[in-house]
Amino acid sequence: MIRAATVDDLPALGEIQGSSSWTPRSYLDHDCSVAASDGKIAGFLVSRRTAPDEREILNIAVAPPFRRQGIAKELLQEQMGRWPSKNWFLEVRESNVAAINLYESIGFRPSGRRPDYYTNPAEAAIVMSFFS
Repeated sequence: MIRAATVDDLPALGEIQGSSSWTPRSYLDHDCSVAASDGKIAGFLVSRRTAPDEREILNIAVAPPFRRQGIAKELLQEQMGRWPSKNWFLEVRESNVAAINLYESIGFRPSGRRPDYYTNPAEAAIVMSFFS
């Protein structure tokens, strides 16, 4: 089940995200969807409108026990269906091959690279774009 995130979901979002520059409270300032399974938050996706026909995925995460079950793909498809923008963008760690493969399976393509974008550890980001 995918639904809009609420204040009650903030503790679970914090646990799932681990260390990040984002705080769960800030997610509610944007469009945040959660995936729930048996009453537990399994994952979430946060996006925002950046221009009239453009959106950016700010964060997506799935709790370890729920990974490799298609939840991230469902979250992406739900947000992209709810916000039918022509252009979508995101950044992903260069080493996160599983995420890159997921994004490519939906139609995202690499469109740039940001050196030293991430910290802990320092790593480049691959900018990925989806144009419909």
